[in-house]
Amino acid sequence: MHSRSWVSALAGWLVVGLSAVQAEVKPHALFSDHMVLPRGAKTPVWGTAADGETVTVRFLKQEKTTTAKNGRWLVYLENLQAGGPYELTITGTNTITLKNVLIGDVWLCSGQSNMAWAVRSSAGADEAIAAPANPMIRLFTVPRRLARTPQTDVAACWEECSPTTVAAFSAVGYYFGRDLQKALNVPIGLINSSVGGTPAEAWTSKSAFLTTPELKAIVDQDEQNYPAALAAYPKLVEKYKEALARHKDAVAKAKAEGKPIPAAPRPPVHPDNSTSRPAVLFNGMIAPLQPFAIRGVIWYQGESNAGRYAEYQALLSAMIQDWRKGFGCGDFPFLIVQLAPFMKIETEPTDTAWARLREAQLKTTQSVKNCALAVITDLGDENDIHPKQKAPVGQRLALAARALAYGEQIVYSGPEFERMTVDGSKAVLHFRHVGSGLVAKGDKLTGFTICGEDRRFVPAEARIEGHTVVISSPQVARPVAVRYGWANYPVVNLWNKEGLPATPFRTDDFPMVATPAKPAKP
Repeated sequence: MHSRSWVSALAGWLVVGLSAVQAEVKPHALFSDHMVLPRGAKTPVWGTAADGETVTVRFLKQEKTTTAKNGRWLVYLENLQAGGPYELTITGTNTITLKNVLIGDVWLCSGQSNMAWAVRSSAGADEAIAAPANPMIRLFTVPRRLARTPQTDVAACWEECSPTTVAAFSAVGYYFGRDLQKALNVPIGLINSSVGGTPAEAWTSKSAFLTTPELKAIVDQDEQNYPAALAAYPKLVEKYKEALARHKDAVAKAKAEGKPIPAAPRPPVHPDNSTSRPAVLFNGMIAPLQPFAIRGVIWYQGESNAGRYAEYQALLSAMIQDWRKGFGCGDFPFLIVQLAPFMKIETEPTDTAWARLREAQLKTTQSVKNCALAVITDLGDENDIHPKQKAPVGQRLALAARALAYGEQIVYSGPEFERMTVDGSKAVLHFRHVGSGLVAKGDKLTGFTICGEDRRFVPAEARIEGHTVVISSPQVARPVAVRYGWANYPVVNLWNKEGLPATPFRTDDFPMVATPAKPAKP
């Protein structure tokens, strides 16, 4: 064969081989061995294939056939009931068999570092990791990925819950799934899609901003700032290189003098890799999961938005509605973990961004259908934004899921302020979710402040009377407002008898007054 003919033949074989690869049917990463296939009336299964390719999905006694269009295919399985393990086959020009498939409920676990926080770094890690494997729980971790446009797949797969897989998984997610699976006795799948240090806007789609007038400015400002940030990046890289050179000399000098090694400079972040930009994590880590038939979402985030508490309720509400639309599963439960106590304990009444962010979380659950709040005022750490007690967080989320998602008639929330009446010099507070009664964990109630017309809050005396709490102070003759747990680190102890803490709240709508700067010490 002449060399040119040989090259032409080789090129032809390569084209044929490439076409065969492109034509092969491939399921989305969510459909892999060990998965939990969502139960319910309609369960989507999808993937990629060459245009025009016939794809058939066989599962139990069902057989669904479709034709790939624009490189994608989608079928719906119907009326799946909890059980397994089973096998699922997908056939096109090739055949894929998924093994060890369970049918159950899948929950999405998302947010920032307190959701990402691993079992191995949490309290009780040794016991949790050493526990026997639980094949009724399956784990799926979405890798960190930022994207400027919505993506269609992720590089991950399902794993059985075992000592070798649970250690690195979200602690809040695992404890939630463990308690839920035990209560329901059905397979539970957990998808962890979380990244530390990230604001809610990064997890919200661009379309959600553009269709929410009060949030559109977030996208507009980002698009306005992006070109300048992109232009400035090369100069920042040069400065970083110069700082590295200086650091190298400083390290050599420190070693020679026997002194501590100085910290290395941090490299600049390219604008495309900034997790603070709107939609970048939604595009890379949420959009690719849609339209999987999730049962609901647990969400632990807010620390990165505390400085912009005023917009957080609108932002979180828009994000919830947007996710529900994208997944196409109706108004699924969205369960929010309220921020834990953090920072120095203040002994005097204060007004803080963290208190107002907690209020925004509370108001979101009150204004958006099928939402609930897991209050963790007893689990904070003054010196650590990552409290290590994650099992109670998961437990409280599981209670809320059992009530909202599964209709169990249980007490799933701590006391929540409903209304205030005034009786002379006393303020009487009425609550929802009192369960079988209100209790104080301790000798007396703590964490209440009260004010009169001057709006100057002072510590208050509080006592439980039936299903109400009566508040007073000798400094306030005519109460106007009451606050509870209104601090970065609230020291509070109002619970219901079912063992769930009351959420911090305020009865007023006073604007936040900036704290005067303290004079510098000489």
